[in-house]
Amino acid sequence: MSANLFLADRFEAERPGLRAMAYRMLGSLAEAEDAVQEAWLRLSRADAGDVRNLGAWLTTVVGRICLDMLRSRASRREDPLPERDGAVRLPDPVVTSASGVDPEQEILVADSVGIALMIVLETLSPDERLAFVLHDMFDVPFDAIAPVLGRTTVSTRQLASRARRRVQGAAPAADTDVACRRDVLDAFLTASRGGDFEALLAVLAPDVVARSDGGTLVPSVVRRGAADVASQAVAFARFAADARHVLVNGAPGVVSFRGGRPLSVMSFTIRGGRIAGLDVLSDPDRLNSLGLTA
Repeated sequence: MSANLFLADRFEAERPGLRAMAYRMLGSLAEAEDAVQEAWLRLSRADAGDVRNLGAWLTTVVGRICLDMLRSRASRREDPLPERDGAVRLPDPVVTSASGVDPEQEILVADSVGIALMIVLETLSPDERLAFVLHDMFDVPFDAIAPVLGRTTVSTRQLASRARRRVQGAAPAADTDVACRRDVLDAFLTASRGGDFEALLAVLAPDVVARSDGGTLVPSVVRRGAADVASQAVAFARFAADARHVLVNGAPGVVSFRGGRPLSVMSFTIRGGRIAGLDVLSDPDRLNSLGLTA
């Protein structure tokens, strides 16, 4: 086997983990792929003989690429924070069968990286996000992260600690009982199809937060509280009409179709037997990029 083919094989073995890391950093599946591909280009141009630990080298390179992309995004303000000035941009969802996560995608949603957690990651600064993702999710030591950020190890540790506190406060643990989660989801869909306001109130947590990302053509909204969210029963009925159970980032969700085309992806955070979070992606361009079929 030639040196190039050997190097390519080793890179492909690392690709799933690199893609998972880049997804957590960027919240975009397409950008994650771009970051990993750029890492391959840099590797192919480098002297591989000088690379003692390929996995660590690639992790550092992908981290730098993602950090540059996040900083560029922040400087251009092209991507609003999830709830700034009423704007909502949900991270790309990873949609899989309700019967189980596709093995090829399992690493993407490992470590309970649900949509709720991804939304919190979007609110971190680029440096906080890199420090938290690399250390807390991928066990990269702080002294290896510090050079990527151009900071001291102590400063990097403080960044991760600050990010950790925000994540733990904003994304507490959700229910894990599969049967109970399915019952809650079915109750929500039944109430939505019937436009039953009282039944929706019963299945929604009092402090539920519902986010809707319709893309550039449809105003995005954030609603808070069971009464406000339940008032959207008519909209939910449209999404629930032809809804299929799926997993969205490993959590309960549904994909709705109209005429065989995806209408929305809905992700649910269920806590204490009620829906505490509801995130709806209805942007047609992003839905089409997911390759969903009825």
